[in-house]
Amino acid sequence: MAKPFPNHPNLTDGYAPIQMECDANNLVVEGEVPKDLFGTFYRNGPNPQFAPRGAYHWFGGDGMIHAFHIENGQVSYKNRWPRTQRWQKERDAGESLWGSLNPLENDPSVAGLETDGSANTNIIWHAGKLLALEEGHAPFELDPVTLESKGAWKFNDTLVGPMTAHPKVDPETGEMIFFGYNVDGILSNKMSYHVVDKAGKLVKSQFFDAPYAAMVHDFMVTRDYVLFPIQPLTASLDRAMKGEPAFAWEPEKGNQIGVLKRGGNVEDIRWFQGDPSFVFHPMNAFNTGDVITCDVSEYGQAPLFPNVDGSPGKKENMVAKLTRWTFDLGSNSNDYKTDMRQDIGCEFGRLDERHSGLDYRYGYMLCDGDAQSKAGGFNAIAKVDHKTNQRDTYQMPGTLATSEAIFVAKSGSAEEGEGYLLSNVYDAQTDKSHLLILDAQNPSAGPLARAQLDHRVPFGFHGNWKAGDAH
Repeated sequence: MAKPFPNHPNLTDGYAPIQMECDANNLVVEGEVPKDLFGTFYRNGPNPQFAPRGAYHWFGGDGMIHAFHIENGQVSYKNRWPRTQRWQKERDAGESLWGSLNPLENDPSVAGLETDGSANTNIIWHAGKLLALEEGHAPFELDPVTLESKGAWKFNDTLVGPMTAHPKVDPETGEMIFFGYNVDGILSNKMSYHVVDKAGKLVKSQFFDAPYAAMVHDFMVTRDYVLFPIQPLTASLDRAMKGEPAFAWEPEKGNQIGVLKRGGNVEDIRWFQGDPSFVFHPMNAFNTGDVITCDVSEYGQAPLFPNVDGSPGKKENMVAKLTRWTFDLGSNSNDYKTDMRQDIGCEFGRLDERHSGLDYRYGYMLCDGDAQSKAGGFNAIAKVDHKTNQRDTYQMPGTLATSEAIFVAKSGSAEEGEGYLLSNVYDAQTDKSHLLILDAQNPSAGPLARAQLDHRVPFGFHGNWKAGDAH
């Protein structure tokens, strides 16, 4: 018999998992869905099917895909768990068998068993494949229409090691660039760098040692460079073996940002040093000659993880601010500059992906609203104009909280920023969610449309858009 979920902050209220899969056609819509929106918005996030084993961490739950198909002003919805090996074994056992992030908490029956992971962090469409991602394993392929599980995808068995949940697709070449960490075993400092061409063939794989073992959630790619941020959320198997935190904040190690010339070799990575900070998600990066600009949501200390001694960090250091990093490769110095651009708590920076890795004007992010959220998450979505450094913000009522907002262009030829913002919004008052559609040029004007669900979509991580196929 399944056990009840514990009273854990990431398993209750807007985080609480749902225990069903469903299809809902022609959702009730408030407002009007733009007729030029045609495609599917996929979103991924943790949704454990059973009460966790050991200490639960939000990053460790089974993935669940939520798909909103938009066509002719109507919205349909379906959700599915990816049928990973881990998910299937736990379904067969009727209980959780794996710990969230600590392998020492695994059930003895699965000790040493290699699986295809939890597929719980992001989902992308590239080269005709829909791939659910989490940074500890290879991608997991799903059918884009039915969400039927197809299994781990290793690029025709050419991929060695894991793949980040945050690959970058070059809008000019169609290449997908990604990396992996913990490549030489769990909690190791070995990393990888990969390039997949626009047809989906893995054409480059290189391996290197990071300055120290750390959690490396995301990275940056420009037209000419790749940046690997190694920041002191360190990883230690020795700590884990002693029952101490496997991942912990160790600020004395400082930041080490590796810069690689695209087309070059990893032996030529140049390492820049900076004060300790942490970034889960950059908004974008670009280079003008030898000068690289990165816009990131920067924390003073990594949230959601303890200090090395197990004590919690300072809450005031765990609020991210939109910050610009500047690297001058023509300088003899290996320091980089930082400049806080927005003095407001923010996360989940996105952009018009047609400008990914290129100079750009508009970014989009979740941020703290004027009123305190009663729903446990961000309650505002902002457009940032990097030319004027001004924000245009949609402020939600206090009972609402939003997940990451993605940008969808009106058309392939539309000007930068001409399009829509899509996000999942949770209403704490009704315990239900809806799909929100905003005008990306004027988010403060409020919703163009809201497509209503009769259940919640638990707070999750990332999503992306697949344009509809011509009929």
